[in-house]
Amino acid sequence: MPMKSPLYEIQLNLGAKFTEFAGFEMPIQYSSIKEEHMAVRKSVGLFDVSHMSNVWISGKDSAKLLSLTTVEDATKITKNKSQYTAILRENGNVIDDTIFMNLGKKYMIIPNAGMSSIVTNWLNEKAVENKLDAKAEDVSHEYVILAIQGPKSKETLQKLTKTDLNEVKFFNCKYIKIDDTECIISHTGYTGELGFELQINPVNKAELIFNKILDVGKKFNIRPIGLGARDTLRLEKGFILAGNEFEGGRTPLEAGMSWAINWDHDFIGKDVLTKQKEEGKYERMTYLECIEKGVPRHGCELHKDGEKVGMITSGSISPCLNTGIAMGYVKPKFRESDSILEIIIRGKTVKAKIIKPPFVKKDWLEKNK
Repeated sequence: MPMKSPLYEIQLNLGAKFTEFAGFEMPIQYSSIKEEHMAVRKSVGLFDVSHMSNVWISGKDSAKLLSLTTVEDATKITKNKSQYTAILRENGNVIDDTIFMNLGKKYMIIPNAGMSSIVTNWLNEKAVENKLDAKAEDVSHEYVILAIQGPKSKETLQKLTKTDLNEVKFFNCKYIKIDDTECIISHTGYTGELGFELQINPVNKAELIFNKILDVGKKFNIRPIGLGARDTLRLEKGFILAGNEFEGGRTPLEAGMSWAINWDHDFIGKDVLTKQKEEGKYERMTYLECIEKGVPRHGCELHKDGEKVGMITSGSISPCLNTGIAMGYVKPKFRESDSILEIIIRGKTVKAKIIKPPFVKKDWLEKNK
């Protein structure tokens, strides 16, 4: 039986339609995916992302453990800073991509949905193997995670806190009070828009905060947002989805995450990545925009002159562009920008052009007011 968010009853009353995702019953949409998508791009939306996880890492060797198990040197991430990174196996494949937050005495890491036990166990195993004074503790059930995203997100959330949100810079994190409840806030998100994420504990405070945000956001026509729009929003910005882009085992180099790798420290899988980087013969994440009608989906093959050259990992219609867009892995020699590949969609060929991400640029709203 799928787990439910502590906010399930509120979502039900708001008219949410639900779907099972990574063991959770979560809202897929409240009104329409396109309407919710546009609310975030143009104004502000409120997401319950409690299907994500919360893991505390404590002990004097916490930074060493994170540095060993991720592609980031955690000792370089100072207090009240967050960092996007990836946890790797010895073969260089990504276990999970994640964000960790340095909150002073300990770190909080946010694994993807369904990954909390896997990540927690892996971190603890590596701590023991390497005789590190560090411990990972899965506290996912003790938190509700809300995301407030969109151009009006700061103005909306500012009404509920005395903290000047202008001081919470991009990828900063800290403890603040939201409507008199202490929360962890981070200037992060999965939409490519201005936004913040809140880690709320205890969970019985989340209902009040959720409703308060909806109330103060009425001025900006705030909308509750489901997983459907969350997916199209991240896809338009070229953000990877762990269950899709890492399926079957992929390295961060293949997944287009080389920018996130700090090569100046030792980490699990580094030797494999170094060799792969030197050889340069690996498939890589590629971004395609359809120039013919069609809706690309996960699992569609990519062809060039009748030869299979890759596979789509994520695809949809872009609500902002009203055309098919997709991400997928393509063999190196077929990845030149502006070249044309064919996506096989239900037995039919749809031509698509390789582009540089994101699909929807930062100035989209200014051009479409």
